[in-house]
Amino acid sequence: MLKYTTGTTSRLMSHSKIYSLKGGSRSISPLLQKRHASTKSIRTQSLPPSASVDILNKQRLLRPTSPHLAIYKPQLTSVLSIGNRGVGGALSVLLYGSSIAYLFFPGTFDGDYLIELASGLPDYVKYTAKTILAAPLAFHALNGIRHLFWDVGKFMTLRGVYQTGYAVLAGTAVSTIVLVLL
Repeated sequence: MLKYTTGTTSRLMSHSKIYSLKGGSRSISPLLQKRHASTKSIRTQSLPPSASVDILNKQRLLRPTSPHLAIYKPQLTSVLSIGNRGVGGALSVLLYGSSIAYLFFPGTFDGDYLIELASGLPDYVKYTAKTILAAPLAFHALNGIRHLFWDVGKFMTLRGVYQTGYAVLAGTAVSTIVLVLL
């Protein structure tokens, strides 16, 4: 067997395939002649920079787009992770927004004014507003506790991750109900 290298690939071929004996002398077989004889000529032309950008943009339009999120089945782990980040961002916006509003309009967001405003609302509006505030707060707090367990190396198995995920969902439901009924 003889090892030969072409480009970056190495191949082993028997002597009979590489060389053929003609009249006692060795010559390259038709297999290798065919492989090495086929060279393509490439024509190039010089283009201004604007034309090359146009060609590149046309090529990009013909490329298929990656399906990214559409091909994945939603899992508890991914949904809770995305939810935790979204809820954390929303709670931050609420906190900073109300702080800035109180800073610029202190009389409008005074505690006495807010209590008077809330007491005049119908009960279903109060419970709805409490639920809208309590559910994300409970979810984010319980998910934060879950992450603290992970930081110390607890519940790191797939089973443990799913158990704590379901515990966060159940705890969120119970905590929300308790907070709304206060």
